[in-house]
Amino acid sequence: MLSASEASIEAELKTKGLNAPRLTPQAIDETIVGEAFHVFPGTTMTVCALTLRNGFIVLGESAAASPENFDAAIGRRIARDNARNKIWALEGYLLRSKLAAGVI
Repeated sequence: MLSASEASIEAELKTKGLNAPRLTPQAIDETIVGEAFHVFPGTTMTVCALTLRNGFIVLGESAAASPENFDAAIGRRIARDNARNKIWALEGYLLRSKLAAGVI
């Protein structure tokens, strides 16, 4: 799911010829092998659990301040985006470790 912001950044990186090993939105998406959602009964709290290909689970959450504004589809989307954004740091650490070890 390439956002407009990610597409813009990807285009700029390509234009500037910045092609050293790096993470891409596609690489982040490829780490995700499953997803599950839960809305806590009586609340607007939505949790998304993204399962990564190595079995690790990353959580994201969302909640509407006003129950009148709660929309399940929007809550799921926000919770998933929050979980997906956490993957960048994990995969960034992994890539940096590989680069430091001379594996890449």
